[in-house]
Amino acid sequence: MTSPAFKQNAHDALADKQLQQALGNVRAGFIDKRAQAADRLPEFEALRDSARDIKNHVLAHLDLYLERYETKVREAGGQVHFARDAQEACATIVEICKAQGARTVTKGKSMVSEEIGLNAAIEAAGMEAIETDLGEYIIQLRHEAPSHIIAPAVHLTKEQVESDFRRLHTHLPKDRDLTQAEALLGEARMVLRKRFLEADVGITGANFLVAETGTSIIVTNEGNGDLTQTLPRVHIVIASIEKIVPTLEDAAQILRVLGRSATGQDMSVYTTLSTGPRRPDDVDGPQAYHVVLVDNGRSAMLGTEFEEMLRCIRCGACMNHCPVYHAVGGHAYGWVYPGPMGAVLSPSLLGVDKAGHLPNASTFCGRCESVCPVRIPLPKLMRHWREREYERHLAPATYRYGLGVWAFFARRPALYKLATGVAMPVLNFFGRKKGRFASLPLASGWTDHRDLPAPQGRTFQAQWRERGGRTR
Repeated sequence: MTSPAFKQNAHDALADKQLQQALGNVRAGFIDKRAQAADRLPEFEALRDSARDIKNHVLAHLDLYLERYETKVREAGGQVHFARDAQEACATIVEICKAQGARTVTKGKSMVSEEIGLNAAIEAAGMEAIETDLGEYIIQLRHEAPSHIIAPAVHLTKEQVESDFRRLHTHLPKDRDLTQAEALLGEARMVLRKRFLEADVGITGANFLVAETGTSIIVTNEGNGDLTQTLPRVHIVIASIEKIVPTLEDAAQILRVLGRSATGQDMSVYTTLSTGPRRPDDVDGPQAYHVVLVDNGRSAMLGTEFEEMLRCIRCGACMNHCPVYHAVGGHAYGWVYPGPMGAVLSPSLLGVDKAGHLPNASTFCGRCESVCPVRIPLPKLMRHWREREYERHLAPATYRYGLGVWAFFARRPALYKLATGVAMPVLNFFGRKKGRFASLPLASGWTDHRDLPAPQGRTFQAQWRERGGRTR
């Protein structure tokens, strides 16, 4: 559960040298690759428009598509379970596992399972839950939450992972070479292989649920999702209700922007479609197939100014391009969803009283909106949450009073002109030697970590008047 501790979390993150080293890989790993992948596809911007329109259409008719999807899953031999909240979703999954006499449950990466606290519920029921995505496996060993929605362990360095493997994989030779990333991957694969074969139940998320066919679709780069859903006797899909798309063709269109936006790939290595349990002529697959559809606050977003957030396809592009995320990482946000998308979604699901501080963690530079594959206006939505936080007097008193002082002057143009006319020369005088301020009263939140440029001359308004109030 998040709390208004973002400021302290961010302060700690900025002082964490290993975290800062790890976050330095985000640019090379995500930003540049996305730009190159988008440039290679001439119709990329048109596909973004199409993806936006598909998602808008679904949200306008979500009840109908959910009914259609449920019908198709049942026709294929599966079962659909609707869960109103996290508690109901966990109880449903635990009940399915217990009915199968499950002792071991393998899991593919699923943010909604993190959202509802599924692992804790499974373990409280006496079963073992094993994360099989490499990043999720690593953070499970460390008892940490994901710091990124597609790269859960992006906050860690290779040396930290090596240390954890040596500490916990004590059955392996101590002198083994783990200096290369490939060796770490190979060791995780070897350890997890046995767990795949032992599992009684496999749980995956879903990138898309296709109403036309009752199909669930996952995209991965490791293949662990395929093993999770084909080897155990039971496959459980857990997904939030907005993951529905009308047809396979619609899913194919959105897939073309998903991989490029997330990791800079034309397509992820594995795109896996599952429709119901094993049929008589199938060579593998589960004997039982369940889908748990989770609401957990999403229905309340429909028809509001935050409905557009339900278009999100969890690519992570917004946080990959966010300067705030680059500086502090995902754990500073205090809950499952970090970055700009978390700053909008978390208050929507948890309430503005618990997460209304997160939209303030933004420069409003607009990079998140510019790269979103479904064109969610994230800065606008964060502004709505800022307004609600302010209206309910949840913002810090210094912020509210400071804004009140600014508003007092802004409503009185002559006084505003006088005050800024005095302030600019004074600041210019004291900052002229270095051209910047490394420390400034009432602005320590900025100057503790970055310089504040000194004013160069008169105010913009004064210069504009001097030029006759016209642009060139």
